[in-house]
Amino acid sequence: MPPLRGRHDPAERDYFDAAQSLAAPPVELALPTLNRAEPSLMPMPNWKSKPTLVGDRVILRPFTQDDADVMAAILCDPDVLKLTGSVSSTAELTDQPRAATAALRDWYGSRTAAEERVDLAVIDRSTGVIVGEVVLNEFEGDTRAMNFRTLIGPTGRGKGLGTEAARLIIGYGFDNLGLHRISLDVYAFNPRARRVYEKVGFVTEGVKRDAFIFDGEYTDEVWMSILEDEWTAHRGNPA
Repeated sequence: MPPLRGRHDPAERDYFDAAQSLAAPPVELALPTLNRAEPSLMPMPNWKSKPTLVGDRVILRPFTQDDADVMAAILCDPDVLKLTGSVSSTAELTDQPRAATAALRDWYGSRTAAEERVDLAVIDRSTGVIVGEVVLNEFEGDTRAMNFRTLIGPTGRGKGLGTEAARLIIGYGFDNLGLHRISLDVYAFNPRARRVYEKVGFVTEGVKRDAFIFDGEYTDEVWMSILEDEWTAHRGNPA
């Protein structure tokens, strides 16, 4: 199982089916034929080949089992716990294990072989230390789409590392995996992350109101996305 719970857990996403009933027999309408280009079929990526991406400030590399100890401390950081929706109260922020469990070691040790997703450690080039992770997951082959999530621990904040890491992995998604759309969701009480996403080209497309409760107060969940033509136009640096 992955390390985070809740809406941002990579293995957990709820889908709802809508049912429609008709009170009268359907009426056949003559509709015009639309000339719409068929979406190109996406070749199946080689998920076993995880990349190493190098930027000016960060290196993104595949995880190993030995990274679990550092990630355990990052995952227990109070800001990470709250902003990812992994806890629902302040009281839970200090009641988290800090040692890597066997399950966490297995999780990070298995990321390189994981199908239909890319999990990479974010390394601060100035120190050589892991400061967080970036993930592309929830692959949809028919629409050439994936979900993006990231987290940066306290030693990696305020240095532009998260912004560069996001550009690198998003660029990999479009340029190497052939994606058409990358989406994410972020809670309204996390404006810092939202600014990073906007900085690399994500556009707000909707708001799920009162989607989460922390300390008894509701907060919205903001849905954002970026499309391949947008990425091609600005390469993660929109005007």
